[in-house]
Amino acid sequence: MITVTRRNGTAFALNPDLIERVEATPDTVITLVSGTKYVVSESVQQIVDEVCQFRASVLMATAHPAPPSSPRVRLHSVSNSEK
Repeated sequence: MITVTRRNGTAFALNPDLIERVEATPDTVITLVSGTKYVVSESVQQIVDEVCQFRASVLMATAHPAPPSSPRVRLHSVSNSEK
């Protein structure tokens, strides 16, 4: 998710996968694939930079997965004599 700011100052998170285009008209307008439009205070270049950073963070997360938080438990069969 990227964070953008409406013209009235309220911030919200936006899924960059849903962005169809970003235009400067002169206000920055983000159009989603659904047709929804948002007028934001960030520039087109700022939006592009945020989307690039978001995508880079996704790639980094997949290239270097976090180590497991707990040790793995190995399963083994139990015979009737071990019960």
